[in-house]
Amino acid sequence: MSSTIHPAPSAALTSLGDDAFQDHLLQGVSRTFALTIPQLPPPLAKPVANAYLLCRIVDTIEDEVALDSTQKRRFCNQFAHVVRGQRPPGVLSDALAPLLSTTTLPAEHELIRVIPRVIDITRQFDAEQQEALALCVEIMAQGMAEFQDRDLSAGLGTLQELDRYCYYVAGVVGEMLTRLFSHYSPEIGAHRDEMMRLAVSFGQGLQMTNILKDLWDDHERDVCWLPQEIFDRTGGFPLSELRPGHQDPRFRAGFLELIGVAHGHLRNALRYTLLIPPHETGIREFCLWALGMAVLTLRKTAKNPDFNASSEVKITRRSVKATIFTSRILRSSNSGLRAAFALAGKGLPFIAQPG
Repeated sequence: MSSTIHPAPSAALTSLGDDAFQDHLLQGVSRTFALTIPQLPPPLAKPVANAYLLCRIVDTIEDEVALDSTQKRRFCNQFAHVVRGQRPPGVLSDALAPLLSTTTLPAEHELIRVIPRVIDITRQFDAEQQEALALCVEIMAQGMAEFQDRDLSAGLGTLQELDRYCYYVAGVVGEMLTRLFSHYSPEIGAHRDEMMRLAVSFGQGLQMTNILKDLWDDHERDVCWLPQEIFDRTGGFPLSELRPGHQDPRFRAGFLELIGVAHGHLRNALRYTLLIPPHETGIREFCLWALGMAVLTLRKTAKNPDFNASSEVKITRRSVKATIFTSRILRSSNSGLRAAFALAGKGLPFIAQPG
């Protein structure tokens, strides 16, 4: 795979204020978060945006096809030290940027080139906020490396392994957000212990929804995140034989069971959201938009478990707008949100999850 060297950040980008700078980067690497983060109160929006960019840097390293596993581990470890303030960010950025391949998004090339500016913003937060961000990056970087050298063409072995993977890529983000929310609001902090448990489940629900939706995109990369254990229980379908258009009832049964597990985690996500005080409408909306879109995606996936492309189960823009509208109307009503969630999830398989 050929590599390419992109030019230094433009003067227009480097001259932007911190908020505009981070928003520009988010627009390039995640339109979803670029949409949801501005709903947060300004004192939260800035560190949450920064946190997402830090996590996306880890993702970029882990996904880069031009790097071998040793290089990925080294760069992730170095980046964790950078976030801790133990290494200069420019040295990492200068070493990593020329190695990125053309398969990596231009916006991610740009993100790697501006690591020093991203870290400059990180340094503006107080010690507790910086610790939340640094701990998240450390756990994510170390945990994702666990799966780096594995042959994932035939799936994971057990549901417990899937739980662990989801924790490293999403659960830790939920924990980090809970620390930031609790730091921002003592009223939220009063529920911190319960929310920390539910945050891991929240993250897993979102991640599992993406894994199920992106089944065939991952398959094209010879990767499968589904646990064989589930399919052994539902008839013995071997994930090594998974192909588009299979129409196998044994696979369908296991797939629907996993939808039930994801639905169980999303119910915990609703419990998490309802622990946020109703007057914190921005934080509630931040959570509700992600939760609502995930439930609608699960519902569409459950109705078409034999889909052959992620585009077949991707929710429409109309559904996204409906999620935003419903969230804004009901955001302060716990009973209304419970009713809306029950309606959205009606008919979905459901398996309760601890949280």
